[in-house]
Amino acid sequence: MIARKPPKALVGALSLAEHGIDLSDLKEPLKVFSGTAQDAAAGFPANLDVAVALSLAGIGPDQTRLDILADPGLSRNTHTIEVDGSRASFSMSIENMPSENPRTGKITALSVIAALKKIRAPIRIGT
Repeated sequence: MIARKPPKALVGALSLAEHGIDLSDLKEPLKVFSGTAQDAAAGFPANLDVAVALSLAGIGPDQTRLDILADPGLSRNTHTIEVDGSRASFSMSIENMPSENPRTGKITALSVIAALKKIRAPIRIGT
């Protein structure tokens, strides 16, 4: 997975502080992380719910690879997921409008609400 976010969406991330990365005057995209979803969750706990969900639905947090880029040219959080398996390969991208909290997209809150409603629904159609 490749996650691209506006710099303000990554401000305050533990990994940036640990590695002395300053995004305040960024002029071009900068790769700020490359590693596993497990390590990304530790270094960017408020930023990458998509990567964690993807890793739990797929091959696991220790095998899911992730690159994170701070990109001053973006206004949306973007995620590109690339899957290469023995039977099929595919790629998909999503661009989320940031919420009032620039670390997450508006769709995240809506997805959580939908999931909670499903739990309490007396009838479920589909998955």
